[in-house]
Amino acid sequence: MNKRKVTLAAAAAGVITGATGLSLLAMPAGAGQPPSLPDVSAETLVEQVLTSNPSAFGGTVEVDNKLGLPSIAEIPQLADGKHSARIWTDGNGKFRAALPNGQSEQTIVDDGTTTWSWNSADNEVTKSEHKADQPKPDTEKAETMDPAAAAKQVVGLTKEFSDISVDGTARVANRAAYELVLTPKASEKTLIREVRIAVDSELKMPLRVAVLTNGTSEPVGLVGFSEINVGPQDSKLFEFTPPANAKVTTPEAKEEKGRDRMPEMGIEQALQGKDPQIFGTGWDTVVGARIPAEAMTQVPAEAQGMVDKFTKKVSGAWGSGKIFNTKVATILIADDGRVVAGAVPEQVLFDTIGQVK
Repeated sequence: MNKRKVTLAAAAAGVITGATGLSLLAMPAGAGQPPSLPDVSAETLVEQVLTSNPSAFGGTVEVDNKLGLPSIAEIPQLADGKHSARIWTDGNGKFRAALPNGQSEQTIVDDGTTTWSWNSADNEVTKSEHKADQPKPDTEKAETMDPAAAAKQVVGLTKEFSDISVDGTARVANRAAYELVLTPKASEKTLIREVRIAVDSELKMPLRVAVLTNGTSEPVGLVGFSEINVGPQDSKLFEFTPPANAKVTTPEAKEEKGRDRMPEMGIEQALQGKDPQIFGTGWDTVVGARIPAEAMTQVPAEAQGMVDKFTKKVSGAWGSGKIFNTKVATILIADDGRVVAGAVPEQVLFDTIGQVK
């Protein structure tokens, strides 16, 4: 797994990448009488999650976030509240996602050679040609809405540091599934109490991922299918032609433009850098980075106000700064540009930030 994926997963508690997290369905889709299924071992389900390679399907993913995250313009599904998205795959690498955002929608299409991202609000298209060993950020953003992709990453990063069990069965999107539970070992200093993954008994693919944290009686995060149609999808779904009069740009150009208007760009770039600093292992992994000095001094007053709204001032032997808390992750930003993040309590970050170079 590349360093970028490790960084993002650590920052979000190994839950969903992007210094964000998952979300919760108050009543899981397709809930009803648990199905009667043959016994299966936790080891078998773990292997199924890690090796799952879903064939073609299309489906609706439901999200109801209770993580305490502020609104993120380009990924509204990760902000608090109820959201939904549509995803399709041909089973061979082609992918499409439709992410509604109020009266507009972001469409992401990976046709196998190029990733297209179209925002209907400003009629702007980002075109990214595939390159070897290069991440596809828009595709990765869309895949945060895919329960199968989310579950594979969670299990891959945390199975060695978890007690794993099977806790009965469930119905998700009207399909029978086993409930796989990963509980952080007692030695792990993490905000996460457990992660529950519903694994389809027939397809062997994850259908739902739910996150529970310490001190809460209900899940605070879940992403799951409310409807899924397994089988070949219309090939035209994986084709994309920019709409008339659309402005077509590249990820590099979009990033350069965004640097002047997105207050979180400095933090985001630091956390997603090529060489993040990783401290610890497992659930209490902390990722560290240093925001360039110029980024620290170029934050507009309006943006600084937003940062102040969602953070609180803290200080210690390590210095002073601001801390941002969610129910699944904590981010500490020192005044000198050092940043640490993880699915851990504040004290773990205070103890770690001094190691950031």
